[in-house]
Amino acid sequence: TFSLFHDQYYYRYIPIIKQVILHIHLFFCTFFYSPIYKRSPDMTKSPMTKSEQLLRIDDHDFTMRPAFGGPPIPVGVDVQVESLDTISEVDMDFTMTLYLRHYWKDERLSFQSTNNQSMTFDSRLVKKIWVPDMFFVHSKRSFIHDTTTDNVMLRVYPDGNVLYSLRVTVTAMCNMDLSRFPLDTQTCSLEIESYAYTDDDLMLYWKKGNESLNTDDRISLSQFLIQKFHTTTKLAFYSSTGWYNRLYIHFTLRRHIFFFLLQTYFPATLMVMLSWVSFWIDRRAVPARVPLGITTVLTMSTIITGVNASMPRVSYIKAVDIYLWVSFVFVFLSVIEYAAVNYLSTVQERKERKLRERLPCTCGIGDPDEMMIDPQITGYGSMDINTTGNYGMPENGGRQERILAQVSLNDPQMTRQVKPSRGYVNIWIDTHAIDKYSRVVFPGAYILFNIIYWSIYS
Repeated sequence: TFSLFHDQYYYRYIPIIKQVILHIHLFFCTFFYSPIYKRSPDMTKSPMTKSEQLLRIDDHDFTMRPAFGGPPIPVGVDVQVESLDTISEVDMDFTMTLYLRHYWKDERLSFQSTNNQSMTFDSRLVKKIWVPDMFFVHSKRSFIHDTTTDNVMLRVYPDGNVLYSLRVTVTAMCNMDLSRFPLDTQTCSLEIESYAYTDDDLMLYWKKGNESLNTDDRISLSQFLIQKFHTTTKLAFYSSTGWYNRLYIHFTLRRHIFFFLLQTYFPATLMVMLSWVSFWIDRRAVPARVPLGITTVLTMSTIITGVNASMPRVSYIKAVDIYLWVSFVFVFLSVIEYAAVNYLSTVQERKERKLRERLPCTCGIGDPDEMMIDPQITGYGSMDINTTGNYGMPENGGRQERILAQVSLNDPQMTRQVKPSRGYVNIWIDTHAIDKYSRVVFPGAYILFNIIYWSIYS
């Protein structure tokens, strides 16, 4: 009975057991023979292995440089300039944001990897290993970006090669020569150097030569045109510590002139031209000529003050100073020109009044024209009446003075009374001629100055 019962249940569960065995077989075949599982295990990607244990950080002293006591360790550098933020003439500096990358080999960080895959870390591991102690020479301010975390990347390869990259913004000195400002071209340099290791311990070099420096094509400045970037390498000597490798990033900037043409040169030129208007205004119109000259002088002073307020107090003359001060001199001379005209006119009128006072009274003469046409008094014939004009109301002051001088010289009695009349004739000046000459001399001299100025500084 028992045997029969056992055979009955055995044959009932045989199909079920076969199905279970088949499913187990399919599961193992799918899992172990799949392409994903067929890849060899990589310890670098295993979550069960700590990176510090894999790199054997605790087994070495990372306060010492790699291969200490041997030849200097070569450290390659390349830079990608992200932005050139500001150029300040007042502070003589510039601000630049860049990606600074270092390449070296530290065999203490080598590890086993069947796939030769690298491991990437952030700033937390950087503090536990040796990295080059780079700094920016002549920098005023610099910092590593830390939003949202420290912008630092460390990549270690199985053979011990290391890539160390960080994103830095640095403000460094730039000694500018502003003697040709604003028609100048400036060359600034960013200098990179090891702080502690001399060239006996660390050999700093550009990893790919001039190709080690890359720039963003979208970099632009409001006042400058970036002409070129290039790199150089030199040795720097310090008397106390020795020789150090120093890397240079040079960039050449040419200033845009159009802004200064609109804000400085054109207004100054217009003020000079405005001062020439007074040459066409009557010399007796004092309320018109004096305010015009004073206004142009004050405007030029304001332009000069505005330009110098945004510039450093250098001890040499800039190109813009030459243009503005020469323009100021032209405006000032136009005011002096009217002062000279007015003074000479006053002197002429004063001498004319003295000459009239010394002439005999003409009360007994019925008509002044009779005296003017009398040959015994004036020396003129009757046909000269049209050329001499009216004694009482002459056509101009110059004609009247010449007639009075002629009268005094022909009459012996008048000659004794008016001795200096001959000298007065000799120094007679037509003050109107000063304005006439100024209309030509001032514009011609200013045009000549502009030709010389722009030919030198362009």
